Amino acid sequence: MTIEDTILSSDRRGVSKLREYLADDFCDRAAALILEHPGRAIIVTGFYILASHASETDGPPGAVAIGRALAALGREVFYVTDRYHVPLMTAIANDYSRVVDFPIAGHAESKEFARELLGELDPSVVIAIERCSLTEGGIYFNMHMEDISDYTAKVDYLFEGQPATVGIGDGGNEIGMGKLKDEIAALPTLVDDPAATATSELIVSSVSNWGGYGLVAAMSRQVGRDLLPSVEDASELIMRTADLGAVDGFSKRQEYRVDGFSLEENGEILDQLHEALAIEGVGH
Repeated sequence: MTIEDTILSSDRRGVSKLREYLADDFCDRAAALILEHPGRAIIVTGFYILASHASETDGPPGAVAIGRALAALGREVFYVTDRYHVPLMTAIANDYSRVVDFPIAGHAESKEFARELLGELDPSVVIAIERCSLTEGGIYFNMHMEDISDYTAKVDYLFEGQPATVGIGDGGNEIGMGKLKDEIAALPTLVDDPAATATSELIVSSVSNWGGYGLVAAMSRQVGRDLLPSVEDASELIMRTADLGAVDGFSKRQEYRVDGFSLEENGEILDQLHEALAIEGVGH
């Protein structure tokens, strides 16, 4: 199985139907883009679950997995989110100075904050994983077509005009999915009003965390070094995320699951990716 096969397995939403519109090796393409742009990286995450008034267990663990992989390669990483996710990201990233609180504000103020932040950090790449995107109408909708704009900072403006951007999503309403907005709108199992914000490269996966692991696996292959977290470390990160108040996106409950998948099922995906790298001779 390829990396893309693995992260699109157990597809419960029909997101794998988008695969035909992307390059077969979309994870490798995203990894190559990141590695070809050395320097500081911004990783954006945090999806507000309206029913629970909480963060989601999908997104932050994948963001940290990507961040740790980049840090292992000597890259400086900053995580950007908003006030509803800052405490969580600060705790799991283990470095307060690396977490940026993007204000929830109007479009003009948000554009200015993004401009200033990009000027200050001067990132070579901007990555989004499981982060709600603006629609064409300028609204943030969750999978149930509920407006979560009041709880979502307009981090989309960090992606405007940037030469190297990557989006990771699993439902059609995440930053990056604007690359396939027409195709998403035509699929009845995905969102009716899809993301408008596109990225240079897009990774689609059954669970966004898995897309993050797929990106790290592809980077590992290209640098010849397994940068993936262990199953134990990844499970611990998911559990810590839940312990800090995050909820499963399907059940809306604070539990050790991600989009309905158990820790064991999440671990199986990582096992498969580690095994694929080992077969190719990529070690730690």
